[in-house]
Amino acid sequence: MPTYIVLLGPPGVGKGTQAKILAETASLPHISSGDLFRENIKNETELGKLAQSYMNKGELVPDDVTIGMIRARLSQPDCVNGALLDGFPRTSVQADALEKLLAEFGGSVNHVPYITAAEPVLVERLGGRWTCRANGHVFHEKHNPPKQAGACDLDGSELYQRDDDKSETVHRRIQVYFGQTAPLIEYYRQRGLLTEINGAQAIEKVTADLLAVIKK
Repeated sequence: MPTYIVLLGPPGVGKGTQAKILAETASLPHISSGDLFRENIKNETELGKLAQSYMNKGELVPDDVTIGMIRARLSQPDCVNGALLDGFPRTSVQADALEKLLAEFGGSVNHVPYITAAEPVLVERLGGRWTCRANGHVFHEKHNPPKQAGACDLDGSELYQRDDDKSETVHRRIQVYFGQTAPLIEYYRQRGLLTEINGAQAIEKVTADLLAVIKK
């Protein structure tokens, strides 16, 4: 049977980094809903055009469109043994839809690692990020500071702070995530699939804890 992992975690917890490591170690494709949207829109697929039409009107893309993209991706040969899902589902309604979809592929969600950390830790990580204008290289004022303040080590271009990395925006992003995701966390907890991972630890320790969950 295929193995399907749903990876959860708020902004700034390091989920993207861990997703890549986990997918590679478990030999599963990493399916990011954000990447799927961008690829479908860029390639002007029928689902991409449909999604874009809603986005152009400032409306949320309906669940069935997103599920359609997930179904198409899971149908690819590299997903025969399962996949690591990142960014979907976001609600318990989407989780129900995902279960029905995975049943079509002879499987179901096996593991739901939830990487979490206290809000001050998340705010510090996100609020300290600075990006270079030329090539998007990312620095952090505490964990990865540039050699010269305000300038990229790699190309010398100006470093700036993106709007979504500014303190007031960061607080809002985190609060929105926890508010929207709380029912989903409970959904998977009640089904005995959720395992909380301390995301405030060193990257290597978080990775080790994630791999322990998968092996278990």
